[in-house]
Amino acid sequence: MPDIRYARNGGTSIAYHIVGDGPTDLVYVPDYVSNLVYAWGSPLWRGFYERLARSFRLILFDKRGTGLSDSGREFATLETRMEDLHAVLDAAGSERAVVFGSHEGGAMATLYAATYPERTIALALFQPSARAGHWEGPEEAAAELRELRDRWGTQEWCDELLRTSAPTLAESAEHREWFANWLRVGASPSVAYALNRAFFETDLSDVLPAVRVPTLVIYRADFVEPDALEVAELIPSAQAVRVAGEDYLGIYLSPEIVDELEAFVAGERTPIVPNTVLTTVLFTDIVRSTELARELGDQEWRRLLERHHALVRRELARFRGVERDTAGDGFFATFDGPARAIRCAQGIVQGVHEIGLELRAGVHSGECELHEGKVTGIAVAAGARVAALAQPGEVVVSSTVKDLVAGSGLEFHDKGEHELRGVGAWRLYSVLDA
Repeated sequence: MPDIRYARNGGTSIAYHIVGDGPTDLVYVPDYVSNLVYAWGSPLWRGFYERLARSFRLILFDKRGTGLSDSGREFATLETRMEDLHAVLDAAGSERAVVFGSHEGGAMATLYAATYPERTIALALFQPSARAGHWEGPEEAAAELRELRDRWGTQEWCDELLRTSAPTLAESAEHREWFANWLRVGASPSVAYALNRAFFETDLSDVLPAVRVPTLVIYRADFVEPDALEVAELIPSAQAVRVAGEDYLGIYLSPEIVDELEAFVAGERTPIVPNTVLTTVLFTDIVRSTELARELGDQEWRRLLERHHALVRRELARFRGVERDTAGDGFFATFDGPARAIRCAQGIVQGVHEIGLELRAGVHSGECELHEGKVTGIAVAAGARVAALAQPGEVVVSSTVKDLVAGSGLEFHDKGEHELRGVGAWRLYSVLDA
């Protein structure tokens, strides 16, 4: 039996365990559901894990809300689940690892590799998709999600899913029974619904070009090929390889995957100190600051600015933002997750309103350059342009940010497409009050 341990992210415990003692750490980010104990009862999963553990120090975990891990108070955003992965690697004593994501788990793996390249040896993705929601229209997706929630765990529905997604396994009554139990012990109906809804709503198209670590895209089945090749094309210098078979689910059905991983990792070396990372930028600006300064006078204006600065810094500390620059009455800060940046912006806007100020804020996520402690690049310029288009008391975000916070509970109003000077056309969204 596996030696289950728990990593903590805030008040949430994430179950993990370590198999093998290879020279290179590899963390496997599972697809929709998992259960660390139940998996070892399957000869298919056991064989897959043991094969990985012969080549790597294998780190396995159950994502938040699945298997043996806590659910937390509400369904977690992609960035929170990425932080869970960070907590697991810290608890496992892993400074750098190969991050291997399967299906839905590929989004978390990709976001982690783009945000923390200094801790990622390489990224490997199995059956990935940049935009899972494009498979079906909104009405079809909504109907499919409702059916999933209502029929989750029933033998009939599990059999239907297995016949369409892994027909190789559907031929065996033993496999059908095991698969149904795998879903039941992996996640509750509400968690399964939330995971799949977030998967459908997440768009990684703007994040994938920010991945700067060696990347291997592995896929199987004809209908997956266009999506997998799109992901490989969007990630700079990514390699794509097809393995035998036509089943969508069941990563363990392709034993050659481990051989491909071994060969890829053995031939790749990454820089210890990356010069680009995926970052979320926040810009704020006081509305009518010049007029207010003139009306209040220098002394009163300085006092008001001091209160403004204190409020902004309080919210930055609360949401783990990093202050990068303060130009007069505006702030430039960075975050390693977009949902926190939005929540921070909302807190700042509300806080300064209470002291008689109106503020506009803009949030954007993109690839930023690191140079002598400074954050620069097109993403920074885009963030500033987004903020400039906000109205008093409004938080505006780019489409990239909106696509990364699926499942957060945040709601948006479409402001249409805008030409941002020097950075091109972007669709922008206003964040609605909670």
